[in-house]
Amino acid sequence: MSHIPSVPSHEKGTVMRIALLLLFLAGLTAPLWAQDDYARKRDEKLKENWLTQARWITDYDKARSVAKKTGKLIFTYFTRSYTY
Repeated sequence: MSHIPSVPSHEKGTVMRIALLLLFLAGLTAPLWAQDDYARKRDEKLKENWLTQARWITDYDKARSVAKKTGKLIFTYFTRSYTY
């Protein structure tokens, strides 16, 4: 069985900070490559008939204004189904 050398106690904090920095940087770069794919899937989903044929108001401020004028409630639908 091979022996793994131990890190001196005065260097453990530095090693931990470097490890955390690398994990943080990896977390930042992962979403970048996926954004184009998400945007493409979103655009495809927004072209589907059930969305294009309906009279949806996709601007929240405009929907609030119309709801106030007509005395109706706002139905909101949030999804990320285009990311599957």
